[in-house]
Amino acid sequence: MIRKVTYTIAEVEPYINWLYFFHAWSMAGKPAGEKDRLRQEAEAMLREMESRYQTHAVVGVFEANGDGDDVILNDRRIPMLRQQHPVGDEGVTLCLSDFLRPLSAGVKDTAGAFAATVDAAMETDYRGDIYQQLLAQTLADRLAEATAERLHETVRKQWWGYAPDENLTMEELHREAFQGIRPAVGYPSLPDTSVNFLLADLLGFADIGIRLTESGMMMPHASVSGFMFAHPLARYFDLGPIGEDQLCDYARRRGVPADRLRKFVQSNLIRK
Repeated sequence: MIRKVTYTIAEVEPYINWLYFFHAWSMAGKPAGEKDRLRQEAEAMLREMESRYQTHAVVGVFEANGDGDDVILNDRRIPMLRQQHPVGDEGVTLCLSDFLRPLSAGVKDTAGAFAATVDAAMETDYRGDIYQQLLAQTLADRLAEATAERLHETVRKQWWGYAPDENLTMEELHREAFQGIRPAVGYPSLPDTSVNFLLADLLGFADIGIRLTESGMMMPHASVSGFMFAHPLARYFDLGPIGEDQLCDYARRRGVPADRLRKFVQSNLIRK
């Protein structure tokens, strides 16, 4: 089932992670007074935004399985990449498909896919003032992430419902103390932004105002997409370096030339 939802600024503001907001402004080590003033200005802008903008999300909860390095959602295969070099003492190489029941088991599992964004005007309406534009852009980024946070909470407790009794504080949510993970496209576990083309087709990104560039980047810039896994042992990992052998296998599973995908995983390819 695919759901689309629109939130007011007030509905997602409590989910903003201000730590990352301050990081974007390079406020580490700055006096508390400077941080307080910046936050007050940000909160004033949020109040002004309330009557002008909204945020948007789309999410699907699907029957799912893992099959080798592929994630299968409602019979759609989404190829993934696997670590080729074990990290830590466990001696294992991880792939996101590992967090689903294998297809060979003959039992269906469940997984989610999502995207969240803001009204595009939020990124353009302040261009007459550089400071206000930067503040609006930083808030837009945080609001997109906050939308994903609120959406994921609702999915866990209601729409998927695998954690109906979850009762976490906002601090615990930001520490990701909940069961499961929400790996985002473009992040270490899922660095290939071309996966967005697959998700856009699956979920209908255009219906919530997201368009993709040739590189798979989302516009508005303040957008986030990815997957939702509920396995209690699911965890984030850094894909790390991969070889030409895996690139070729990945391209075969995607059904596209290896050279086309090379540019999307260039930073992960092993240098010879």
